[in-house]
Amino acid sequence: MLRLSKKADYALIAMKHLALRGDRGSSSAREIAALYDIPIELMAKVLQRLVRRGLLASQQGTRGGYQLARVPAHISVADVIQAIDGPVTVTACSSEEGQCEQFAKCNVRDPLWRVRERILTALGECTIAELAADIPAPSPTVARPAVLHTHLT
Repeated sequence: MLRLSKKADYALIAMKHLALRGDRGSSSAREIAALYDIPIELMAKVLQRLVRRGLLASQQGTRGGYQLARVPAHISVADVIQAIDGPVTVTACSSEEGQCEQFAKCNVRDPLWRVRERILTALGECTIAELAADIPAPSPTVARPAVLHTHLT
């Protein structure tokens, strides 16, 4: 099963938040953490890692905070996930250093590597701009009984 880590989830949440802010200034780690009920210490670590990977820019001071380092259309979901979790892997041998005892005789290694490449391609084609353009699902409303109107003549 392919599953993102909590840190990668939080990174994507923060990146979408910052993309939605656009040119209206930066956001602090505390602000983002509070808005999405994420522990501040964890959010700060995630944001710093994104800064180190060149996806975010940070400014110190009272007007400081974080903002996207590039336009949202030039930051892929794959960029964010790999900045936080490292290379995307599907099997133990998906990375260069990973070789299991079945490596030489494995009959699914190459097909699974192709699956990994397809996943990376899909994640690479989806951008932060795309995430930010996604309209949130409407809040559930209380179902009302249908009223049937009839006219008697």
